[in-house]
Amino acid sequence: MIVSPEGMNDLLPDMAFFWNSFRSKALETFGRYGYLPIDTPVVEQTALFVRSIGEGTDVVAKEMFAAISGENLRRWLEEGKSPKAKSLLSLRPEGTAGIVRAVVQHDLVPQGAAPAKLVYAGPMFRAERPQKDRYRQFNQLGIECLGSDSPTIDAEAISMLMDFFGQIGLPYDSFKLLINSIGCESCRSTYREALRSFLLENSASLCETCNTRIELNPLRTLDCKNADCQNVMHVAPKITNYLCNECKCHFDEVKELLCVSSIPYIEEPSLVRGLDYYTRTVFEVQVAEGMGAQNAIGGGGRYDRLAEQIEGRRTPGFGFALGFERVVSALSSIGIEPHVARSLDVFVACACAEAYKVAFSLAQACRAKGLSADFDHQGRSLKSQLKLANKFNALQVIFLGPDELDGNYVTVRDMENHEERPISMESVVVELVAALTKKSESGPA
Repeated sequence: MIVSPEGMNDLLPDMAFFWNSFRSKALETFGRYGYLPIDTPVVEQTALFVRSIGEGTDVVAKEMFAAISGENLRRWLEEGKSPKAKSLLSLRPEGTAGIVRAVVQHDLVPQGAAPAKLVYAGPMFRAERPQKDRYRQFNQLGIECLGSDSPTIDAEAISMLMDFFGQIGLPYDSFKLLINSIGCESCRSTYREALRSFLLENSASLCETCNTRIELNPLRTLDCKNADCQNVMHVAPKITNYLCNECKCHFDEVKELLCVSSIPYIEEPSLVRGLDYYTRTVFEVQVAEGMGAQNAIGGGGRYDRLAEQIEGRRTPGFGFALGFERVVSALSSIGIEPHVARSLDVFVACACAEAYKVAFSLAQACRAKGLSADFDHQGRSLKSQLKLANKFNALQVIFLGPDELDGNYVTVRDMENHEERPISMESVVVELVAALTKKSESGPA
């Protein structure tokens, strides 16, 4: 039997419905802060990720999926002709690089214009070992704000994410916010040398991976999960002690603004994030307990030079992303099953075979007026049809039997109060629309 690829899961109807609700809630919440939706391709030129994320990162070095056409692959294998750079494509491992590419390509932030505030949602791909809450295809939702280097953007975005977590039902005491500043290119280079010297002195206590990072990307050693490495990094130099005056003032203002918003945070000097493009503010949201080592549900930071790295003009930016599957696990870990209540407006139940053509017609008429409607397609008994209506959480059930067909009327049952009433065949759809509209406007009792 052919099954889904390893680490790539189907979103079955209930979870797909929750994903759609998740995205809608994000668009609603982030829209209050001025963010607009954007969609970019799931494949980009490989060079985009090499330049932006960094050739020395695990994402680029180990985890990207290459995408190549059958013809280019044949020519490569049979004729030895390497594809042109524009034909070297990769499935996107994260969302920021593609959004910044779109902003640069389409000049979404003209000189002197207001920042572009953008929100995206969709699948990302990483060729890593599948494990709990770590998949090869996963769904991510994020924002990017390009065009301002103000600390108010940083604090506003973090505040917005906290707002969103509350909107989807995550209690504030179930997660913690970690923040740090990794400085600008100038002060970070000074810190990099200090950290490199410290790592060389302690290389015998570091894992093999961290030893390879000493020259290539020493900051990545700070978040290694190896216990021996963590013991070493506890006494490593702190980047906040190396910040230039401008970066220190920026970080201080971000913290002050978070305090003004009554958002608690923890300063974590070892927090660096996994991608090379970050500068200054970085942050991560972690679930307090119940998820083990994979406890990060969202994070991001500032990237003021990324647009330049892909040949655009300097356009400072800030963004974050959160993993849908991680958030689902976080909700489950505190006993909240991710679920969105669904209901069918109308179910048409048939008590005789002759009623099915009328049921089909009534269902179509309801749909034409904007109601969700269905009926039995398998000739079930009336009792089984009512069970089906309950499974669908139908708000109204239309009964059709010999008496109704002879009298040109239907019997309608309100499934909330179980009251039944006869309605003429000609006016039933209009009356149902009016009743359901009134119920929707009045809200739950």
